[in-house]
Amino acid sequence: MPVDAPGATIITTPAAGIPVEVRRKRVKNLNLRVRADGTVVLSIPQHANMATARAFAARKEPWIARHVDRQAAVEGGREAVPGEAARDAWERTHLWGEPLSPAIASDTAAVAALHAREVEWVLPQAVEKLESAMGVHANRWSIRRMKTRWGSCTPASGAIRINARLAAYPPACLEFVVAHELVHLMEPSHGQRFHMLLDIYCPRNRELAAALKKMHLQPDRSSRAAGA
Repeated sequence: MPVDAPGATIITTPAAGIPVEVRRKRVKNLNLRVRADGTVVLSIPQHANMATARAFAARKEPWIARHVDRQAAVEGGREAVPGEAARDAWERTHLWGEPLSPAIASDTAAVAALHAREVEWVLPQAVEKLESAMGVHANRWSIRRMKTRWGSCTPASGAIRINARLAAYPPACLEFVVAHELVHLMEPSHGQRFHMLLDIYCPRNRELAAALKKMHLQPDRSSRAAGA
């Protein structure tokens, strides 16, 4: 959970739950910025109230999300998602590696909502299991539908973001991404120590990374090979 910084109040954006650090300053207008570590700061006039701050953060959420993701890209700690039409089509027709019924798969918005709900339900179990095993703890988890990465971590703030699209793939793939991002809290880079730790906490990481890249190119029966 976000914790208030000294002299600040933490609010969250309504859709993605991105923490925003609200500070009262001698300013005339509301000013929003994203620090190098990916944390978001909203400066508001002394007389402004929190309702105004929340409404402003809600309106600016798309901008906030873009810039937080951009900073996460600079810091590293993410896995690239292949941007192929075949992958998108495959994801729209699968849940946890198994085909969806045509009636459900035909509704793109419904599938996206289903994926988000499923990850929201499964993620806490994976987090509890891996945080306990690894002895690390993220300050905040959020679920987003991202196009360019499976997950991202901002080590400085302990914030981890997970792609809702992972619900299309076998559950082991979600656990792999959770482990990957948690390792970044121990080792921010993708160097030798990072891979050594990932091998310890997710021995199948190479197999699962390959499955995420190639599963949409395989017959449905092959997707079961990557299951937990």
